[in-house]
Amino acid sequence: MRRSIATISAAVLGLALITPAAAHAAPTTPTQDTPLSPADQASLAAGIGVAPKAPYGAKPKGPNPFLAEVADASKVDFSGWSNYMKAQAKAKAASRLKAQGVTTKAAAPAVVVDEDEIDGTYGGNDTPANAQRVTGFGTGAAQFSKIRVLGSLDNEAISTPAVPSPAEDNGSIPLAGDTGIGAIRNGAVIDSQIGDGPHGRQTGDGSNDFDFYKVTAPAGKTLQFKTATPTGPLDTVLLLFAPDGTLLAANDDFGTALDSQITYDVTAAGTFYLAVAAYSGLPADPFDSGSGGGIGDTSPPTEGPYTLTLTSFSVDKDFFAIKLRPGDVLGASVKGSPTYLTVYDTVPREVHGSEQDASFIYPLASPLPGGGNAVTDYVATKAGWHYVGVSSGAGAYDITVEAYRPPLQGATPVQTLYLDFDGERVNTGIFGGAGQRDLSPFAAFLASWGLTRADEDALIDAVTAGVTENIKKDLQASGLNAKFKLKIKNSKDDADPWGQANVSRIVVGGTIDESGVDTIGIAQSIDPGNFETEETALVLLDVLSAPAGDSEASLNTYLTPASNRIAFLGQALSNVISHEAGHFFGDFHTDNEDALPNLMDAGGTGFATLFGVGPDGVGGTADDVDVDFGDSAFLPSEGFVGTEDTLGRIVFGVTS
Repeated sequence: MRRSIATISAAVLGLALITPAAAHAAPTTPTQDTPLSPADQASLAAGIGVAPKAPYGAKPKGPNPFLAEVADASKVDFSGWSNYMKAQAKAKAASRLKAQGVTTKAAAPAVVVDEDEIDGTYGGNDTPANAQRVTGFGTGAAQFSKIRVLGSLDNEAISTPAVPSPAEDNGSIPLAGDTGIGAIRNGAVIDSQIGDGPHGRQTGDGSNDFDFYKVTAPAGKTLQFKTATPTGPLDTVLLLFAPDGTLLAANDDFGTALDSQITYDVTAAGTFYLAVAAYSGLPADPFDSGSGGGIGDTSPPTEGPYTLTLTSFSVDKDFFAIKLRPGDVLGASVKGSPTYLTVYDTVPREVHGSEQDASFIYPLASPLPGGGNAVTDYVATKAGWHYVGVSSGAGAYDITVEAYRPPLQGATPVQTLYLDFDGERVNTGIFGGAGQRDLSPFAAFLASWGLTRADEDALIDAVTAGVTENIKKDLQASGLNAKFKLKIKNSKDDADPWGQANVSRIVVGGTIDESGVDTIGIAQSIDPGNFETEETALVLLDVLSAPAGDSEASLNTYLTPASNRIAFLGQALSNVISHEAGHFFGDFHTDNEDALPNLMDAGGTGFATLFGVGPDGVGGTADDVDVDFGDSAFLPSEGFVGTEDTLGRIVFGVTS
């Protein structure tokens, strides 16, 4: 099942600022945020934000949440950052080529591959099983590693007649208006509005107006729903539900600031319910039209007219098979009609589906392509056929597909990961901060965890051991890369190697106020293949050392007299540190709401899982969980689809 999710949220990433009296003083703590309403909680669970949006295409305030471990998901502007990164992607791609000394004339020409499916037809190469094979592609000496795939998406032609809008109240699944889709027609256009129902601001109680629509579809069809808002301030959000209220897909900001689109592949015949709602005005319960939480007086009155297009049809999907070997770093970008680009592995399973261009997040040293409607990347873990696919469009396309070997292959010195607990002067401008800032040392936070300076060495040893297990021993034990080599050093036991070749560091210390970066942790980039081997990440400690109960991100929340404090703090801190290292070695965030604990689980909620707290809810006890890298779903709110192998994506970039 493919979920089409691209989200939104706040203009400010939100942790309260603190002001320590001096650089080495124990910091004061942030205040607890107001609990979210059930409607806002439902929105966040759907991958849809709840805070006011930044202007479309503008750079949002605060650090990039794709790189940050934030404390409060309700204040994260995912949509704003996604839109900003896409707008900046072409310029960033050109800057990367310039930094690498590559010009258009100097670049190796790509081999052109023409789609062999007959023009005007579909179904010839629409799955990995019948993908068009591209021979000769690869990273071997006698192979070509760059191709341009030229083709066309040709969908089933259907009509979309105008259909009257259903009468109010149609604000829930039981009250949904029947569109006739799947019964008497395959397409329809409906003009309606948000705000005119019994719960709208215009004529109702103001709890929020929703419009629900009933559709049916047989297996094998694709449902596509699009909104357009030709006039007025309405910012639409689309939600697709199963009859039992299970959320199947959600979308906001598809292509513009106000419009939305869902594309959903039907795997089993059934009935579906589409909801149109206003941003920051979603239902807490899809069976209750009065379950909205109200948009609030400070938000724009996002109500007004919209045009909804509904279709159920057979779509053209084109797949191309390429052979990769373990460690190959694949990147692809598509221009033209498609808005969805994906990679499947040898299983085959989807491992990185994308409706966006997030290549802005790559470092300048990365050669991976960007600048298209959608961009994807993947690090192969097994030899064999892999599959690049496009969909969600109608008409011609141009796909750039490139493969590279990790740059540290055969290189010396090997990659070093340096854990700096001493307090440092860091230019936080690379994270969205204000420039050169002095960060408090690790020792300044010990008292906030009920420890003394006499405990510092033992805790640093425990943290270093945890990081070593997470990001060295586990990767070696996987057996995926026999050449895996990584040195882990720390400021207690080793001279500072920062500035030397192939040394990346994580500074563990400092506060939000000192750094000017509103986050718990943040990395400099996401770098599949580890092309930039000298990066910095921060793990700030004010939120992590706040009083018990201040937030679920405070480690003190999980400490009791039954806790082994050193063991738990070492475990939790090493997991946060490993998370940030995972970013600059190549990992995106994973879903912290699924059943698979992963070191790349995002912040905002579910911190007990990332920290390894066991079923008893107490850290540092016998039932604590060893959280590792591995397979998990991408974080829905970041707009990627599929299974992310967070171990496989980093194990080959650290090699020699």
